[in-house]
Amino acid sequence: MDHYDSQQTNDYMQPEEDWDRDLLLDPAWEKQQRKTFTAWCNSHLRKAGTQIENIEEDFRDGLKLMLLLEVISGERLAKPERGKMRVHKISNVNKALDFIASKGVKLVSIGAEEIVDGNVKMTLGMIWTIILRFAIQDISVEETSAKEGLLLWCQRKTAPYKNVNIQNFHISWKDGLGFCALIHRHRPELIDYGKLRKDDPLTNLNTAFDVAEKYLDIPKMLDAEDIVGTARPDEKAIMTYVSSFYHAFSGAQKAETAANRICKVLAVNQENEQLMEDYEKLASDLLEWIRRTVPWLENRAPENTMQAMQQKLEDFRDYRRLHKPPKVQEKCQLEINFNTLQTKLRLSNRPAFMPSEGKMVSDINNAWGGLEQAEKGYEEWQLNEIRRLERLDHLAEKFRQKASIHEAWTDGKEAMLQQKDYEIATLSEIKALLKKHEAFESDLAAHQDRVEQIAAIAQELNELDYYNSPSVNARCQKICDQWDNLGALTQKRREALERTEKLLETIDQLYLEYAKRAAPFNNWMEGAMEDLQDTFIVHTIEEIQGLTTAHEQFKATLPDADKERQAILGIHNEVSKIVQTYHVNMAGTNPYTTITPQEINGKWDHVRQLVPRRDQALMEEHSRQQQNERLRKQFAAQANVIGPWIQTKMEEIGRISIEMHGTLEDQLNHLRQYEKSIVNYKPKIDQLEGDHQQIQEALIFDNKHTNYTMEHIRVGWEQLLTTIARTINEVENQILTRDAKGISQEQMNEFRASFNHFDRKKTGMMDTDDFRACLISMGYNMGEAEFARIMSIVDPNRIGVVTFQAFIDFMSRETADTDTADQVMASFKILAGDKNYITLDELRRELPPDQAEYCIARMAPYTGPDAVPGALDYMSFSTALYGESDL
Repeated sequence: MDHYDSQQTNDYMQPEEDWDRDLLLDPAWEKQQRKTFTAWCNSHLRKAGTQIENIEEDFRDGLKLMLLLEVISGERLAKPERGKMRVHKISNVNKALDFIASKGVKLVSIGAEEIVDGNVKMTLGMIWTIILRFAIQDISVEETSAKEGLLLWCQRKTAPYKNVNIQNFHISWKDGLGFCALIHRHRPELIDYGKLRKDDPLTNLNTAFDVAEKYLDIPKMLDAEDIVGTARPDEKAIMTYVSSFYHAFSGAQKAETAANRICKVLAVNQENEQLMEDYEKLASDLLEWIRRTVPWLENRAPENTMQAMQQKLEDFRDYRRLHKPPKVQEKCQLEINFNTLQTKLRLSNRPAFMPSEGKMVSDINNAWGGLEQAEKGYEEWQLNEIRRLERLDHLAEKFRQKASIHEAWTDGKEAMLQQKDYEIATLSEIKALLKKHEAFESDLAAHQDRVEQIAAIAQELNELDYYNSPSVNARCQKICDQWDNLGALTQKRREALERTEKLLETIDQLYLEYAKRAAPFNNWMEGAMEDLQDTFIVHTIEEIQGLTTAHEQFKATLPDADKERQAILGIHNEVSKIVQTYHVNMAGTNPYTTITPQEINGKWDHVRQLVPRRDQALMEEHSRQQQNERLRKQFAAQANVIGPWIQTKMEEIGRISIEMHGTLEDQLNHLRQYEKSIVNYKPKIDQLEGDHQQIQEALIFDNKHTNYTMEHIRVGWEQLLTTIARTINEVENQILTRDAKGISQEQMNEFRASFNHFDRKKTGMMDTDDFRACLISMGYNMGEAEFARIMSIVDPNRIGVVTFQAFIDFMSRETADTDTADQVMASFKILAGDKNYITLDELRRELPPDQAEYCIARMAPYTGPDAVPGALDYMSFSTALYGESDL
């Protein structure tokens, strides 16, 4: 019941919602549903001797509704109410609805009151729900049911028909060919389908509806015009109509199924009888083949050759590969047919099949087991025979291979062991020959096993009575005799090699000793010759003294060196003695060195010749360094005086320029006296230059007696002259400024005191911050713009410092008596008189020549067209002298 409820939710609820929506959208569908549902109800009510005319009116009292449900369900409903009152009608309708609900149908939004009130929407929805439950739900096709099952049934039945493609229950039926195809598929005599045209839907629909009503007892539920005249026919009406066709044809389909069932039974019987015959024949053939094959497999006649046994094995393989597999397949098929036949007989309630005597499946299996037993024994016998023949062939081949390998290895070994190559070999070659001989002895010992294996194989072949045993024995004896001879020759060669090695090792030790002592002695002589001939460069007396001391130490080692030379030559002589005594054939010279006694004696003689030459060169260089030391001390004595003197004078000049002792004229006189004393010191500088020239000519590059170089003295002297000249010039400029601006000596001292105070670094210059602090201390109240203007005056080059001269110029300009300008302009008025201008000629006449020309040059640009030609008015004269900023 639960399963049905879930199905009904999917199959009924959704269609009812679609019905509600479609009815509201298209009134034509309501018309189609009225007609279809009325016809469907009447097709069932006729069985009870009644019918309806108006679907929403005739079901209002519930009586015909209950009767309809009894007819289509075959069940009795509760006794209806016969009263005419509304309550009686609602009671009858509720009984009908309760019955519908008892069948697992959920009636959503459908109540008895709506049906009693004649609600068309609800009445049609209720009838559609009944149609779904009792006419469509039970349709089942290939595991699909209800609507999907009905659609699949239509598609299967109409699939062979041209121009019919059923995909839904609306427009797929609009041309009428679908209805005609269903009728023709089940009753082809009723419709000539070939004459129907897809472009004549009215004829097609009317033909199908008329035939169905006349011959199939399916009432006409729709008019052809209703379907053709609607863009999309009502799905529920079409489904109702099509379901009537399904139920009409279901009886014919059952009859067809019964006929097919009878034919199927007969066909099964025929098939079973054929299977019995096939089994009997196949069993007879298979047993006959087994009877013929078993004697062949039981034949155990041995073969004398491997080729004959291999041919038997190949025949057996052909049997396994070609002859037996088809029989295995036949046996398998026989068992399958037997089992299939028994199953079919059991399903058909027929007695089991009993094969002929001796042809039971068990009989065949027993015969097959005997075949496989014989086959297994035959295979084992073949394999044993093949192993036996293979063993003999293998041993013979193994003997031949090992004998061939041994003979190839011994080839040339006797001649090699009889060689006397050690008589002319060096020690290293002797050792190599010994190593090689040891390797040969190891190889010889390793081959001992092979010789033993060869003898063992020959013995086994004799025991197995190998047909070619004499040849094997002769070859084996030859190998053993040769093996004994190789052993004797090997021992003899080892003794000779060891004796020669001992003699050569003694010589080699002497050679090695000679090389160990000759090499360092040779290196010592070569180093001594290089040192004795080395060109030395020294710059001090200490360096030449060190070279002389080292040379004396070298000469003290010469006696010991001569003893070492004699010892080395003695080793060489001992080697020569051994060679002559034992007649050793020396193939070459000393392998450890290329130094010969002749080379040692030659280099020794050369060293002894170089020693006195070195003595003379050292003495000459010692004399030269003594002269250079005198020049250093002479230069240092003067430089150590002149350098401090220059430094002192620089400091004194600095103090004079900063201190305020006396007037500016007193300071100027004092500085000029300093300048004179400095100039008078020039001869000492020149004398120092002369001493420096001698040092350069002697290629002297350092002087430990002084820290002063001539370059330091020159730079200091030039700075001294420049400083005294600049200081004198500054004082002269200060005097000019003082006189031009009318500054008193007290003011100058005040300026100097302020400048010195804020010159915190004592460099004779104030930086920007110090200058700002100085101005503030003197009462200046200024912003950044004003300070920038002042800095542009005192530091026009923007180097970031203010000199004392620039400071004086600024202060004098700021503090100068402004009356001077007034007096000058008053003088202009006197010269101009009443005409208010003055000519250039009048300036030349009134002023001294040099000042007149200066004024004319200064004022010439300011004479213009607005004034008398060649004359200056008051404003032009003032601008020419003081500039626009003073106006």
